[in-house]
Amino acid sequence: MTDLINAIVSMAHSPLMQRSLLAALLVGMAAPVVGTYLVHRRLAMLGDGIGHVSLTGVALGWLAGSVANITPKDAWALPGALLISLLGALAIELVRQSGRTSADVALALLFYGGIAGGVLLIGIAGGTSAQLNSYLFGSIATVSWNDIWLIAILALTILIIGVGIAPALFSVTHDEEFARSTGLPVKTLSILIAILSALTVAVAMRVVGSLLVSALMIIPVAIAQLGAKSFTSTMRLATGIGAFLCLSGLSLTYFIDLSPGATIVVLAIGFYALIFLIRHLIDSRRRHTRMQNLRENAAH
Repeated sequence: MTDLINAIVSMAHSPLMQRSLLAALLVGMAAPVVGTYLVHRRLAMLGDGIGHVSLTGVALGWLAGSVANITPKDAWALPGALLISLLGALAIELVRQSGRTSADVALALLFYGGIAGGVLLIGIAGGTSAQLNSYLFGSIATVSWNDIWLIAILALTILIIGVGIAPALFSVTHDEEFARSTGLPVKTLSILIAILSALTVAVAMRVVGSLLVSALMIIPVAIAQLGAKSFTSTMRLATGIGAFLCLSGLSLTYFIDLSPGATIVVLAIGFYALIFLIRHLIDSRRRHTRMQNLRENAAH
């Protein structure tokens, strides 16, 4: 027990873990806010599509750093990912609104084009596809204080917009026709949701990686829906669950040599399975009690 306490104290005093835990907390709180809108809009895979296209942005940042002779070469990787993620999110939303191509086809284009563009550009920059691994699966150990400031600004932007105008955004995600009839700028709000999704990908890339970022946006919301009774309570609960999962998963990797991103996602899936089982048992018990009461009333 003493060894465990000493290890926790050591973790708390580690500059690396301080930066990592702060990044995890910000990501864990911000990602489910956007995920709540995506789940209600049946666009759960949008984060995946943007995550893949962000690799092109990462490679573009590498190429820009190589051309400008900047050290380290990946100094512009995160800004590059943010820029291309925003362009990709805008593109898919405009394609969806045009009605000429379905959302799933547009997502497929982002999936394939994003990875192919990333591999192609990183090769032109003089790197290898292996150098994209830290962005594919996360590399929270490389987070600097400059990254923390950028993550903090993006996360606060997501929280302020996602929570601040939640009624209007919910109206658009729940029923576009009704939102349009009330005079809301549906197209603008839809684009805003896509932009928030792109910001979330850029925020979470360092923690869980572009391939797993969608899981952090969606799974906490799925867990919250098992117990929440409204959109607002779902978002609040999902935000708390996301923060808890990120901090818990990251803390676990301090004691066991595991990939932080993969650990957080597997922990989230395990937590979902546990809550789902508990909810199933509670519902079964309630049905059994209800049937028993009906039989007793019928007997009388």
